[in-house]
Amino acid sequence: MATYERFEDLPVWQKAIQLAEGCEEFIIDAKDKITWSKRDQIDRASLSVSNNIAEGFERGTTNELLAFIYIARGSAGEVRSMLCFFERRPALREFKSQISSLKAIAESCSRQLRAWADSLQNSDIKGPRHLNDQSREQWQKNQKRKQSESKWIETQRKFLRELPPEDPARAAFEQLHGPI
Repeated sequence: MATYERFEDLPVWQKAIQLAEGCEEFIIDAKDKITWSKRDQIDRASLSVSNNIAEGFERGTTNELLAFIYIARGSAGEVRSMLCFFERRPALREFKSQISSLKAIAESCSRQLRAWADSLQNSDIKGPRHLNDQSREQWQKNQKRKQSESKWIETQRKFLRELPPEDPARAAFEQLHGPI
């Protein structure tokens, strides 16, 4: 798994910024066909996705990061809902392609945020604020051990592929680690 030092390097943050930029372009293009309050709402919601990712990333604990990921995901849903509304408006028919593209970006943000939240919920790290030299060293050892185990399983898998499917060693491996 990749480790990111800056929120700007996160693929989901980059996608969220793309969403905010695209929504701003849409707002400018369709300015005369959307009320000020709706333009303001989608503008704020679209920028909220990337801002909450950034704020959560900078907080220092996994629990805080998770809270902000869910807020960002909620904002992505709000943007998508507004785009669905705009898509239904006859006055915005000429923007159908632009709206559809923005909806796809918002959905991508939601999926990425969901996957990130799932991985964090299963993490044994409480966040960098809780790490000390000893816990950081232990975590790194565990990561190296997991990588070594994964490499060893792949080595076994390569070797066992050469055996016939009915071989007992192959069957035992597949029972523990899934199909070869």
